[in-house]
Amino acid sequence: MTTSKKADLILYNANVFTLDPRMPRAELVAAKGGRIIWVGHNDKLGDLEGLKTQKIECQGKTLVPGFNDAHCHILAFASSLLSVDCSPSAVSSIADIKAQIRKQARKLPKGAWIRATGYNEFYLAEKHHPNRDDLDQAAPHHPVKLVHRSQHACVLNSVALSLIGISRESPEPPGGMIGRDLDSGEPNGLLFEMNSYIDKMIPSLSQEEFEKGVRLANKEYLSQGITSLQDATAHNGLGEWRTMQGLRERGLLVPRLSVMMGIASLEELQRNGFSPHCGDDGLRLGALKIALSEARGFLHPCQDELEERALQAYRAGYQLALHAVEEGTVAAAAGALEHALERIRRRDHRHRIEHCSVCPPPLLKRLKDVHALVVTQPSFIYYSGERYLKTVPEGQRRWLYRIGSFLKNGLMPAAGSDSPVVPINPLFGICAAVTRRTESGESLLSQEQVSPAAALKMYTQAAAYASFDEKVKGSIQVGKLADFSLLSADPTQVSPEEIMEIRVEITIVDGKIAWQA
Repeated sequence: MTTSKKADLILYNANVFTLDPRMPRAELVAAKGGRIIWVGHNDKLGDLEGLKTQKIECQGKTLVPGFNDAHCHILAFASSLLSVDCSPSAVSSIADIKAQIRKQARKLPKGAWIRATGYNEFYLAEKHHPNRDDLDQAAPHHPVKLVHRSQHACVLNSVALSLIGISRESPEPPGGMIGRDLDSGEPNGLLFEMNSYIDKMIPSLSQEEFEKGVRLANKEYLSQGITSLQDATAHNGLGEWRTMQGLRERGLLVPRLSVMMGIASLEELQRNGFSPHCGDDGLRLGALKIALSEARGFLHPCQDELEERALQAYRAGYQLALHAVEEGTVAAAAGALEHALERIRRRDHRHRIEHCSVCPPPLLKRLKDVHALVVTQPSFIYYSGERYLKTVPEGQRRWLYRIGSFLKNGLMPAAGSDSPVVPINPLFGICAAVTRRTESGESLLSQEQVSPAAALKMYTQAAAYASFDEKVKGSIQVGKLADFSLLSADPTQVSPEEIMEIRVEITIVDGKIAWQA
């Protein structure tokens, strides 16, 4: 083998799970210049090794393609790591939330904003949302924003409501809803589908705070073996793109990024010379996202507006990502895709339905007929399954997160965390897809289980396909990017329940060790 073929990095004595059907398993992987140059057996070690080659003896541990989180919210996750933790693992009652916020108020000068995140009323002793009075008692002299675990609701105290200008006279915002006292009409502090609006009205984190949050997020991603991220934030525009660009250039965010843009940014993208999928292997423009909601009992945007926006984006050559959770929004999303595809025929459009939480058989068929992809969140089964079993009506529950059915019907399911909604660990998601077990051990639609290999594919190969990146990532093959995760055990060989006990040992991005346990 010539000097030019000597590798920069060799991983050997590994159990390589390649996701390449022509060579499903291997022992050795070699990389040069950030690309894979050899996949095979250990007997090639001597031929590939040069004087400067870095060698990693894997001791029989399992090497998989780097995990790809196909639906997450990067900047929100970074911010959440600096916020007061009110998640179910940290609090169990409204009294606990008040104690956490009170503790933070003592550290800050009067008037400084307090950000708290992650509460879920189902797991609180009181079984209801906190309100402005609760937050007033905890921090009467600080504006407080407490974000629900779903990121689709938040609670403000009186100081915050006053500063933002929300009062009894405030009209309901488009697509959102202001919780009110039934007698007086006074806002009770609970706001639905208004997070992005509120964020524009409150002071941003300082540059120092922001960068601290990003560094923490970067470490979290890499420690979980995540080498690619697909940001699915509906209000992204050129400002967020440039922020991500700066983070990549400065090395603050190591995983590769595919960034969706909100549908409202289409004209801005066109004016500034952007085109579908532009960028490079480090930062690429993803789909245009439209968020559908039924917060006030009716569809927003309405069907006509949705179809017009979807067709406009599709006509401009963009992949669509339609946020649709409930049966009504999934049906509306299917209608929008049918409307667009009747007018423009294009092969391999890969339009995406994000979440697709409730999908009965007629809707599944409609999505299959328009060749939609589904990007789902298996970890929700684990973290929120107990709530689903107790609160989702039986008529809808039997169609909940139908991962097995998505797979059987060719909807190419890819998987993401939706972080900061739930923790980012892909192995927890893989375990949930395989076992269909909730955190409390209950079973949720066991007939929708998938194999460990299929679940692993959702976080690697299928995720790459969902962002048109399958030619460069998602499997371990010669010519592809040298992004890997070395695992303590093989997810396809341990018992299903043991998958979430697997740990990431090493994360490699671009042929270099980015994180090591």
